Amino acid sequence: MKKLLSLALVLSMAVLSFAGCGKKEEVKEGDLLSKIKAQGYFTVAMEGQWAPWTYHDENDNLTGFEVDVAKAVADKLGVEARFVEGEWDGLLAGVQGGRYDLMANGVGVTDERKESYEFSDPYVFNRTVLIVRNDNEDIKSLEDLKGKTTCNSANSTYQTTAESYGATVKDLETLDQTLEEVAAGRVDATLNAEVSFNDYLKAHPDAPLKVVAVDPNVEKCAMIMPKGENSYALKDAVNKALKELASEGKLAEISNKYFGMDITKE
Repeated sequence: MKKLLSLALVLSMAVLSFAGCGKKEEVKEGDLLSKIKAQGYFTVAMEGQWAPWTYHDENDNLTGFEVDVAKAVADKLGVEARFVEGEWDGLLAGVQGGRYDLMANGVGVTDERKESYEFSDPYVFNRTVLIVRNDNEDIKSLEDLKGKTTCNSANSTYQTTAESYGATVKDLETLDQTLEEVAAGRVDATLNAEVSFNDYLKAHPDAPLKVVAVDPNVEKCAMIMPKGENSYALKDAVNKALKELASEGKLAEISNKYFGMDITKE
């Protein structure tokens, strides 16, 4: 009996030791990818109000290009993508503060943002257009924005571009709001993604708006993660997933589904 009890005790200790080792290998302290793998999902921040990137369909389901890309990346990592919606500034702050694991919302890659976030490899190459009212003859180029008023999301690359040409920028959150301001004549112009404006015109064919210029600089967009070495493994895993999705033609398929063209290649 004593021998049996001793044997049972040894086996129990071995099992506990093995389980403890397994747990340490599964979750590495401070490693974001390990945390995500352990919990089985990552949180993705997005606006949910910028068609066709992130928006709600007629049944109020969150959908869009970035939604499908995030889900495809999650599948590659063997986890679930869970989405959090909010305003642009708050989402950026949430990623920076570690409340969200990723943000996928047509986030432009800039040197300034690289100081605050880890970026995945770019997977969108986006053209920015300058939009005015149909009857506006004063603005024909980006240089004509000097002294004019535009509107865009605070801290967006569109705001930065407009200000770099001398415009005063009014802060608004959604594409619809900015275009309504221009159409009503309350601001002179707005900047936005060419594919987003084309999508807007499909739903509002009579909108009194026109494109007068295209920014010669193609904007590269990527996913962002919290800054620091805790995100390095996650960044590598996301980049590997994006590379595989590109080689499989999945990124091009998603882009054509929502934009009617492939904007995932430079």
